[in-house]
Amino acid sequence: MASGGVSVASLWTEVNRCGQNGDFTRALKAVTKILHENRDDVTALHCKTVCLVQTGSFKEALNVMNTHSKVLGSDVVFEKAYSEYRLNRVESALKTIEAAPEQTDKLKELYGQVLYRLERYDDCKSVYTDLIRNSQDEYEEERKTNLAAVVASMSQWEEAPLEDLGLPESTYELCYNAACALIGQGQLTESFNKLRQAEELCRVSLAEDSDVTEEDIESELAVIHSQMAYVMQLEGRTDEALQLYNQVIKLKPSDVGLLAVTANNIITINNDQNVFDSKKKVKLTNAEGVEYKLARKQLQAIDFNKALLAMYTNQADQCRKLASSLQSQNPGHPRPVLIQVAQLCREKQHSRAIELLQQFSDQHPESASGIKLTMAQLYLIQGNVFNRRSCDVLRSIEEFKHKSGMISALVTMYAHEEDIDSAIEIFKQAIDHYQSEQPGSAAHLALVREAANFKLKYGRKKEAISDLEQLWKQNPKDIHTLAQLISAYSLVDTDKAKSLSKHLPSADTMALNVDVDELENSIGATYVRKKAAKMLYIDFFFKFFFILGKRPKNCDLNATPDLERWLPMKERTYYRGKKKGKKKDQIGKGTQGATAGGAAEDASKTASSPPTSPRPGSASGSSTAATAVPPRQQKPAASGATRKKVPQKKKKGGKGGW
Repeated sequence: MASGGVSVASLWTEVNRCGQNGDFTRALKAVTKILHENRDDVTALHCKTVCLVQTGSFKEALNVMNTHSKVLGSDVVFEKAYSEYRLNRVESALKTIEAAPEQTDKLKELYGQVLYRLERYDDCKSVYTDLIRNSQDEYEEERKTNLAAVVASMSQWEEAPLEDLGLPESTYELCYNAACALIGQGQLTESFNKLRQAEELCRVSLAEDSDVTEEDIESELAVIHSQMAYVMQLEGRTDEALQLYNQVIKLKPSDVGLLAVTANNIITINNDQNVFDSKKKVKLTNAEGVEYKLARKQLQAIDFNKALLAMYTNQADQCRKLASSLQSQNPGHPRPVLIQVAQLCREKQHSRAIELLQQFSDQHPESASGIKLTMAQLYLIQGNVFNRRSCDVLRSIEEFKHKSGMISALVTMYAHEEDIDSAIEIFKQAIDHYQSEQPGSAAHLALVREAANFKLKYGRKKEAISDLEQLWKQNPKDIHTLAQLISAYSLVDTDKAKSLSKHLPSADTMALNVDVDELENSIGATYVRKKAAKMLYIDFFFKFFFILGKRPKNCDLNATPDLERWLPMKERTYYRGKKKGKKKDQIGKGTQGATAGGAAEDASKTASSPPTSPRPGSASGSSTAATAVPPRQQKPAASGATRKKVPQKKKKGGKGGW
């Protein structure tokens, strides 16, 4: 008999009945009474452990199992591993499972969960694949959902190629996981459509249950909507994304991980604006248990954003503290250092920032590419004295050494410093690299073209010859390159230039490309620069036009056409200007009794008038006049102090007038 006059047999009957009904609280009371009679009853201890696990008392369950470990032995391996897992002692749970004498299906299921939490996705995938292949029960759909989650995580966090495992998309969970996998592959449109499909499946599935309210449905859809907003954000549709994120926040879902991710993404959209809202949202990322719900990279991103928010809100000490903590946790990651550098730059401590970057670059050369780019930028900010250092830093980045963007930047910077030899050396190194790695590729030929143009621009025609010859050999029909090559040879080897000139097409061949009707109906050029080489072409061109064009009525075919008839009258070579009569010039000039020459010698008028640029295409004007600033950009020479403004009378009349 047990205490209270109830027999042990009846207590076991109570335990059995409560266990079948799922009433583990009452079952626990009955088991406790049994253990009062026999504290080492193995069956009773096992039942007590199960009841404690089922009621969520994981710490008490572990205490019972550890206290009676010799008696219980391996009978409670699953309960122990599960309790450790639920208490977020994931490493301990892994050791418990791996030490089990037999790997049951229950342990394998838990093993998959533990591996997923530890982000050992390859091992986790193998476990679930094996379970799906060798199990046939009502939990097959759940296993497939978990396997789909593993594939999605590998796609997102490890950037692994998407593997088709033949998983169905019959439920909204499976469809959602498939969409997450597509996001990891950058297939945003496809992933958004898949999320729409998951949303529809979720509504249909939950609508079948009469006890589910609309609020319950929206709460279940929150994770799908948050992911849809993320896709919108990646696509640049930030206003739509922000609206959807805020809808999720207003629902106050119970999943602290979902709230933390959504709040973090709102903070990233706010950036350095709307910091008051960001400070409210950052509290959601600090909720208890968040660290157990999110992947390591998600937690890392949240911490980075906290440090940036501290910088944007002028909390310099807090920013430095968070960045230093991040650096100690991730010593090889460049982002914590970049945050510290950004804070130093806000404080105008550029030299200290460069020291910090140099220190990280020396300690972690394998991840110093972005660091060196930032260092080069800081050198440029400090002025022309440090431009040479900036070039040296950029040239030391092996990863970007032969990228087109890096070549362009270095050539531009050297050209700005008038160091043409160094710029040409950059071209040479890059061309040699592509010549050995990708000869004849589009990138290679484009680089040769840019090198040739650069050398021609800076008068290095002799050095440009080899580049131009290479381009012409690749495309013998390229007349533009041939013309450049002839021009370059004309200064070095005239015989070679004449020889190459034979490859130029005839004038008749070139003229056939002209659409006469289109030219005749066009408005025409506003001006033509008068250079000898172009005038020869214009002369031939207009003769050609005159022969093929429409003849006006009463036209004399024997008369020589005026080759400049298309130019404005003032730009023609035979224009001499309008003749001015003597009487006309003298009338109304100067005060009564003044001489006619007085006006022409008035220095004040010439000084106060801004110099004007010569008319485009005109032959008059000296070389200094050609570089004069246009009148709209230059102020008159005479200051306001030397001229008195005539006071204007105030107008009377309507409102709003001048």
